[in-house]
Amino acid sequence: MSVKTTERPDVTPRSGEDVGGEHNQHRVQGGIFSPKQLLTALPGAVRKLDPRHLARNPVMFVVLIGSVITTVMAIADPSVFSWVVAAWLWFTVLFANLAESVAEGRGKAQAASLRKVKQDTTAHRITAGGAIESIPGADLVVGDRVVVVAGEVIPGDGDVVEGIASVDESAITGESAPVVRESGGDRCAVTGGTIVLSDRIVVEITAAPGHSFVDRMIALVEGAARQKTPNEIALNILLASLTIIFMLAVVAIGPMGMYAGQEQDPIKLIALLVCLIPTTIGALLSAIGIAGMDRLVQRNVLAMSGRAVEAAGDIDTLLMDKTGTITYGNRRATALYPAPGVTAGELAEAARLSSLADGTPEGRSIVELCARDFGLAAEPAEAEKAAEFVPFTAQTRMSGLDIAGERSDGGSGTGGELIRKGASDAVLTWVRTLGGIAAPAVTDTVNEIAQGGGTPLVVAVAEAGRARVLGVIQLSDVVKPGMAERFAELRAMGIRTVMITGDNPLTAKAIAAEAGVDDFMAEATPEDKLELIRKEQRGGRLVAMTGDGTNDAPALAQADVGVAMNTGTSAAKEAGNMVDLDSDPTKLIEVVEIGKQLLITRGALTTFSLANDLAKYFAILPALFSGIYPQLDTLNIMRLATPQSAIVSAVIFNALVIVALIPLALRGVRYRPSSASQLLGRNLLIYGLGGVITPFIGIWLIDLVVRLIPGIG
Repeated sequence: MSVKTTERPDVTPRSGEDVGGEHNQHRVQGGIFSPKQLLTALPGAVRKLDPRHLARNPVMFVVLIGSVITTVMAIADPSVFSWVVAAWLWFTVLFANLAESVAEGRGKAQAASLRKVKQDTTAHRITAGGAIESIPGADLVVGDRVVVVAGEVIPGDGDVVEGIASVDESAITGESAPVVRESGGDRCAVTGGTIVLSDRIVVEITAAPGHSFVDRMIALVEGAARQKTPNEIALNILLASLTIIFMLAVVAIGPMGMYAGQEQDPIKLIALLVCLIPTTIGALLSAIGIAGMDRLVQRNVLAMSGRAVEAAGDIDTLLMDKTGTITYGNRRATALYPAPGVTAGELAEAARLSSLADGTPEGRSIVELCARDFGLAAEPAEAEKAAEFVPFTAQTRMSGLDIAGERSDGGSGTGGELIRKGASDAVLTWVRTLGGIAAPAVTDTVNEIAQGGGTPLVVAVAEAGRARVLGVIQLSDVVKPGMAERFAELRAMGIRTVMITGDNPLTAKAIAAEAGVDDFMAEATPEDKLELIRKEQRGGRLVAMTGDGTNDAPALAQADVGVAMNTGTSAAKEAGNMVDLDSDPTKLIEVVEIGKQLLITRGALTTFSLANDLAKYFAILPALFSGIYPQLDTLNIMRLATPQSAIVSAVIFNALVIVALIPLALRGVRYRPSSASQLLGRNLLIYGLGGVITPFIGIWLIDLVVRLIPGIG
């Protein structure tokens, strides 16, 4: 006989969790962009005209030199054509700076709000003798211990080593609900600048002044600490190489023109060079990288380097903890299975009594189940409080109640009643040591629950020195809605998902099948996680994982993308290369998608930029050589008015297209899970073909206006 609950366990997602459904569709959207940002970023773009800044971008540095030479020549030999070309070359450099300035400006706005968190505080430091002294928070050093009580600001980053308190972290995470921080667990880390709302805690400082978490956040979101990624460096080398090749080609045109009997105007050659080199992607490359990190910040994830964001886009294997990531954080009691000869009420009463001292979420859920389905009291009665509670420990893996004398409920049992509940092997061993045995039906029930993905807990009672099994409690994991669909999306990206759990293999297999992951690791230890990551990496694959405890630190450090939870220990946050301020492990899926969006955006705009140059050949080359070779006029398929108007139109389009693409660079190309071949085909169709067609239309429209300018048309 079994008594099962049919109601869905009462589970509530944490703040920031996406629990599936339609909301899961295309979760990664672009960043926020407003045209007003262009105006506010304009002063910064002007400041970036400094040659020392532009020297870091070879493509735009060449445009800067061309702008200077053209301006000097326009002053020496003024003409409408020379001044218009010079002006638009300067606009090209300015617009390139504008893209980077807008991206950095959004980070600076976020940094300004973070600086409000930093404030001069008074720290109550515990001296070597145990006394408490008040000192400025800036004077604290690593290893100092400070006392913080309700209403006070935590003076620095650290770990709670004593006490438990409710903390307001809204200034850091944006989440208005307070969080609990306590000693001795994986939720002991606190951040300087946050406020203790209740109780008293002792914090051991783990970061020196100027090197706190908030300081690092400010540097990261401002972009000051952003280093170029390997992919970005490689692309910069490619762009510089193309620039050199086109520069040599354009320089060679001068002697060729003289040999043909028509000397070329240097201003036209400079315009040709600027239009042929990949100015579009050269101007937007830095902004794309900054915006990628910014999109993570918008989702309350801090990347300690651009390399981590880029690596997220190339992930091959994704390791995820089962509890709190694939399933809700805590298992709950969902059914009671009485042993033969035992009533459901008797099992429920013993299960409740054995769980009163169990402070774990699972223990509390057993008490709630018995109260809801059997009408038993959720709180211990006065008579029950006189009994000796046996708390759950990792060593015994049992909890229970020792009742001396008469039964507290007036039942028929004799004194000296011992009730135990816990892991099946631990309780059955306890029963056997007291001369009892378990019916085969109990063992069968335990195996069935385990094979079905649940956790079986056995309840037993010992009276007069002899023990007997009363039945089995089923604890069930609840897989978060929509997880199977999200893993299917990852599979479509070519990412292999592995569930990590400490459960037995049977339980792990059932949960893995329900969630839809590709593989699982059961009974995993920290060493097992580390070895799995290394094995994947030896096979040439990039690995991502999440963690929050000190025991996760080695694996987080080894992973190519290690996302540490903000609620976790300082060791975990130091080991990872990303920190999730919301402490939502499922966000790792979004991190991967944001990384892929960054790579796709960079690839799409590079494709557009290179294809863009093709149309400019047809605009400028016929204009340069039609006087020498009239046959080249057949290449003037846009029927541009004059050589001067063709060149000016191409230069103007070359500058304006940068401004037009700034919103796309900041928002990112919309990402849809698909294979690499599908992504490549889509990029070539939209951005390759679009990059060829758009300049033809744009240059032709601009020429209709330019030809009206006296001295050009």
